[in-house]
Amino acid sequence: MNKKIVLASNNQGKLKEFYQILAPLGITLYSQSEFQVPEAEEPYPSFVENALTKARHASRLTGLPALADDSGICVNALNGAPGVISARYSGEPKSDLRNNQKLIADLAGIADKSAYYYCVLVFVRSEFDPQPVIADGVWPGELIADARGENGFGYDPHFFLPALGKTVAELSAEQKNQLSHRGQALRALVEKLR
Repeated sequence: MNKKIVLASNNQGKLKEFYQILAPLGITLYSQSEFQVPEAEEPYPSFVENALTKARHASRLTGLPALADDSGICVNALNGAPGVISARYSGEPKSDLRNNQKLIADLAGIADKSAYYYCVLVFVRSEFDPQPVIADGVWPGELIADARGENGFGYDPHFFLPALGKTVAELSAEQKNQLSHRGQALRALVEKLR
């Protein structure tokens, strides 16, 4: 396997998480921004279709194997919303603060605060790879109104893990990588790639 892979994302939080898990395997991960690759359109209603589109886009423009994720938070009482539009839930430009405010407002008066983070990863060896490698992960929790913690990004300060009594933003990077939807998906992907 080529040890140079482009990550089809400009999200520095994601790049850091992926790097921490892949570096021990001798894989060098580059952000697509290092190659001036613009973000791909994400027109599909499913995580897997969007991730595949992003991976093929990055591979086409760099000539390298590409890894893409599509992930988000899915709230049971909101029929899975925000789902694939998690990063843009409150509109453009993207804003973690506004997204969290909108989600908490949308859940006002609703008793069921259960939710889960979902991540799907797609690895392609080339733009036209006929057998993309796909792995996913799910991380259940519940949403709380008051933000807690300084770590993580996105919805992490409001995503509460009852078994730990903490939000994701209160976990160390090592704990988050061990438990998260993205960490689960990445470990499953690594096993498939081996």
